[in-house]
Amino acid sequence: MSERPRNPIRTLAGRVRRPSPTHPSRTSPQPTAPSSRQERRQGASVVDSAIYVDGRRTASPETLADTFRGLRELTESVAWIGLYRPTQDELAALAAEFDLHELAVEDAIVAHQRPQIERYGETLFVVLRAARYVDASEEVEFGEVHLFVGRDFVITVRHSEAPDLSAVRRRLESDPELLALGPEAVLYAILDRVVDGYVPVVRGLHNDIDEIETEVFRGDPAVSRRIYELSREVIEFERAVRPLATVIQSLSAGFEKYGTDEELRRYLRDVEDHLTQVREQVDGFRHLLRDILTVNATLVAQKQNEEMKTLTEASMDQNEEVKKISAWAAILFAPTLIGTVYGMNFDAMPELHWRFGYLYAIGMMGLVSVGLYGIFKGRRWI
Repeated sequence: MSERPRNPIRTLAGRVRRPSPTHPSRTSPQPTAPSSRQERRQGASVVDSAIYVDGRRTASPETLADTFRGLRELTESVAWIGLYRPTQDELAALAAEFDLHELAVEDAIVAHQRPQIERYGETLFVVLRAARYVDASEEVEFGEVHLFVGRDFVITVRHSEAPDLSAVRRRLESDPELLALGPEAVLYAILDRVVDGYVPVVRGLHNDIDEIETEVFRGDPAVSRRIYELSREVIEFERAVRPLATVIQSLSAGFEKYGTDEELRRYLRDVEDHLTQVREQVDGFRHLLRDILTVNATLVAQKQNEEMKTLTEASMDQNEEVKKISAWAAILFAPTLIGTVYGMNFDAMPELHWRFGYLYAIGMMGLVSVGLYGIFKGRRWI
């Protein structure tokens, strides 16, 4: 029985894996997608592992060793191995089987990488950062997925719940013609999923900014902190979105060189258009938050000036009251002082035996009081 010719479509990674001569080519009956029980047998880190022929799932190996063996046995096959927080031993086994570069493997283990694309020999290493908006806490959570893309294999390594690659797998399996285009189709579908996941984040951030604008003009004192926190989220989101444009441009640059199928080219251009829209919105958010922060600072300064003005006016009113009280106290103090002096009842005070002493004392009290009243009145104290 002659061997079928390989698919003429070349991919970005040019490696060709031939069937082992000790294992004849055969086609297994097409199984269904693995159940949760099968996934548990594979281990906590292997979420799903499948071998595809002509875009259709033909095997669902339960272990990595079974996947390696099935890939050798099946002609024109492509393996897609999905991992979630794999161990070093699992990645070491994959690296040995698929000749993965040690630097790429190290990045996949450590994670916390920026979006990037690197070629190591015949294998592409792609890092993508997914984002998810959490309505309950009104925060943005970021995830990370690493992809090893070869001629006949795709390995996805996730370190967070997002993105949901099981949905991507179901979508591709429902479209065998697209999946038959090879590992590139898987890569582009995951790119599309990541970029589509940015849309709810943009919508959530837009709602948060609208709420902040309302709080700013309502004079909420806690809005400054929220503006700062939201600005940090927007910057972090921008760090996930902006480098992804370079990844897509690098893939587009290899269209002609690697003879990428026209359908995949259109697919990637659509992803690029969506990413451009997200980038423009994120840029707008950053500038809008900067303007909101400026407006909030202006409003806070105006409010502080008004409070200072109110305090100054209150202080001036208080000073006026103090002046009036002090003036009247001085006016009343003069007669009291004179009365106190003449109320000492000393024998050596001639005024006490003077016939006009009483009138003299009363006149002196009145004269001093009127004089002080005139002085304070002239200074507008009373």
